[in-house]
Amino acid sequence: MIPWPASERKKSECAFKKKSNEELQDSYLLPILKDTVMDGKGQSPFDPIHKHTAVLVDGMLYSGTMNNFLGSEPILMRTLGSQPVLKTDIFLRWLHPDASFVAAIPSAQVVYFFFEETASEFDFFEALYTSRVARVCKNDVGGEKLLQKKWTTFLKAQLLCTEPGQLPFNVIRHAVLLPSDSPSASRVYAVFTSQWQVGGTRSSAVCAFSLTDIERVFKGKFKELNKETSRWTTYRGPEANPRPGSCSTGPSSDKALTFMKDHFLMDEHVVGRPLLVKSGVEYTQLAVEHAQGLDGSRHVVMYLGTSTGSLHKAVVPENSSAYLVEEIQLSPEPEPVRNLQLAPTQGAVFAGFSGGIWRIPRANCSVYESCVDCVLARDPHCAWDPESRICSLLSGSTLNSWKQDMERGNPGWACARGPMARSPRRQSPPQLIKEVLAVPNSILELPCPHLSALASYHWSHGRATIPEASSTVYNGSLLLLPQDGVGGLYQCVATENGYSYPVVSYWVDSQDQPLALDPELAGVPRERVQVPLTRVGGGASVAAQRSYWLHFLIVTVLLAIVLLGVLTVLLSSPLGALRARGKVQGCGTLPPKEKAPLSREQHLQPSKDYRTSASDVDADNKHLGTEVA
Repeated sequence: MIPWPASERKKSECAFKKKSNEELQDSYLLPILKDTVMDGKGQSPFDPIHKHTAVLVDGMLYSGTMNNFLGSEPILMRTLGSQPVLKTDIFLRWLHPDASFVAAIPSAQVVYFFFEETASEFDFFEALYTSRVARVCKNDVGGEKLLQKKWTTFLKAQLLCTEPGQLPFNVIRHAVLLPSDSPSASRVYAVFTSQWQVGGTRSSAVCAFSLTDIERVFKGKFKELNKETSRWTTYRGPEANPRPGSCSTGPSSDKALTFMKDHFLMDEHVVGRPLLVKSGVEYTQLAVEHAQGLDGSRHVVMYLGTSTGSLHKAVVPENSSAYLVEEIQLSPEPEPVRNLQLAPTQGAVFAGFSGGIWRIPRANCSVYESCVDCVLARDPHCAWDPESRICSLLSGSTLNSWKQDMERGNPGWACARGPMARSPRRQSPPQLIKEVLAVPNSILELPCPHLSALASYHWSHGRATIPEASSTVYNGSLLLLPQDGVGGLYQCVATENGYSYPVVSYWVDSQDQPLALDPELAGVPRERVQVPLTRVGGGASVAAQRSYWLHFLIVTVLLAIVLLGVLTVLLSSPLGALRARGKVQGCGTLPPKEKAPLSREQHLQPSKDYRTSASDVDADNKHLGTEVA
């Protein structure tokens, strides 16, 4: 998908900001912002690198952020509105100092906070991160004597997103709620990564959690910390009344609050079902919506932002695993997507990053140029219009003649007519045949574009088999050595959802099989093309095309330098020995008196030409020096 031009994108951003300001003027928050200066501590982080979340519910702001400059004091806080200001108790260590908040989701009576922190209940040789969901009641007013201005309904549980036999995805990145007509069918969709990188690549997963399962875990057993062993164990004693974390009206007793201070961690964890697992990709943001297909079935559509500035669109069928529909690179430079917001009335998705906002249509059906491509995409927003022969966006006035197959994604059922409609696995005829002339003593390279990442590709040679002695497949392309019997039709065939279709078709014209009209290919348009060609066998021509004089000169110069260095080292050793011998023989030029060594007597007896100074004699009458007479 091609992003908007810079001028149009700038206009859109200005319009979007202007609209936001107008909506803010009509809200009730503007008089508060005008008349008072509010303290942002506990509502926004001190540093932008600290993850935080906030949600406005019934005029009250529920926020999860850092409460100090160091980023070591996480806090869940409620401000604004008529209810008293409440926050988590720092000294009770309800949150680990490295807690990182990613989402806040309100429900009927409670507000859920999703975050990740270092798990203190596990004994591990390294810091083990875990994903959490915490819950506080909207009607919480704090304690009277104990836990004054503190939460009295705070509970947290572990989120588990894992595949059987695989390492868990234990780091949550984002979470959103997809409401449903039935409260029991509402689900929380969350994006996870793993702190362990298998094979040097990071992978991501999308898991779905039922609100019913989350509520069931918060109504289960608690964990408690054994002060003697410093281990977390399952609490099996009597529970306090009212139960900690329950949204009951009226003040709680001191006994119940004392029990709640030490029993805030749930024993059971919330298990989610992995819907999509993608290796080599790190998802950062998520947006989810329902989409209705042409047959009336409902599908979950997920928009996923990556750490490199891409947007992935995935579809989750009712009883099947998710699959990717489209991948769009938003920013030219690798930059993480920081926010995703759906605009259903505008039919668009807004992606936020550090430099601005991108507006992307929810579906780009025009990229599918044929009925086969439109049906194989299995995008619930798109269907094939047989009258206009284009892939169009579904609307309320969609006719029943439009083609879509969300269940099988097989164009043999949706696009075929006549006898072919009863044979969904039959291969469709080619739309264009490219004619290639085989040149003797050469290698033909027939490229095959991979248009779909979900399809498998193979080469076919009409009804015959491709000769292995004169052909090979390299990076999807067919390398063909023209010989006797290699001419004819070559097709790169893609198979997806049980349906095979030719991606590209070549007719290789050789001397033993001149170009002829095949009855089955009659009426198919043809086009003369030139493919990459490599000549072989002509030694003179190959030598003329490539020269090795430059390589010969480089090797010669390097060899000369090495020989010169070796010669210098060999000559330097005899010259050093000659210089040393010359220094020893030069001692004969000294005066004769200097050559004879002095005896001990001569050394101790002063000469008659010298006299000893009194100042040069120490206390023991030992000579220290001489003075010239």
